[in-house]
Amino acid sequence: MTIDIVRTDDDILKCRSAIQALRPLLTDDLYFDAVKQTLADNRQIVFIEDGTPDAAAVAVFETGYNLFRGKYIYIDDLSALPTQRGKGYAGMLLDWIADYAQKGNFNEIHLDSGVNPARTDAHRLYLNKRFQITSLHFVAKV
Repeated sequence: MTIDIVRTDDDILKCRSAIQALRPLLTDDLYFDAVKQTLADNRQIVFIEDGTPDAAAVAVFETGYNLFRGKYIYIDDLSALPTQRGKGYAGMLLDWIADYAQKGNFNEIHLDSGVNPARTDAHRLYLNKRFQITSLHFVAKV
């Protein structure tokens, strides 16, 4: 088992199934261009390889600086293949990001998570990894 950063088109394709497990509307015909655009917008993807053709789990995150957070990391997506869930891979990716943040002198790591019964395990993981519930997130569609 290894954790690596997406660097090549082959890496992007290797992560497709894990990303689509979380983002099913990101169909095969949209996937590659959407990921390329995401990576061009100051984001990175880290993934776990476990000896199978597809990445077992992925995390998509951005880095930035703003007046409220200072130097921060925001995790957009954290997903494991359904067949790979319960193996601790999401926690390993969160630990990798925390180490990256510490080495890079980031102030904070942020993420948002939907609120519904299907998210209970994810919320338990975030709380166990010392994330705190600090706000409500509001959206206005235009």
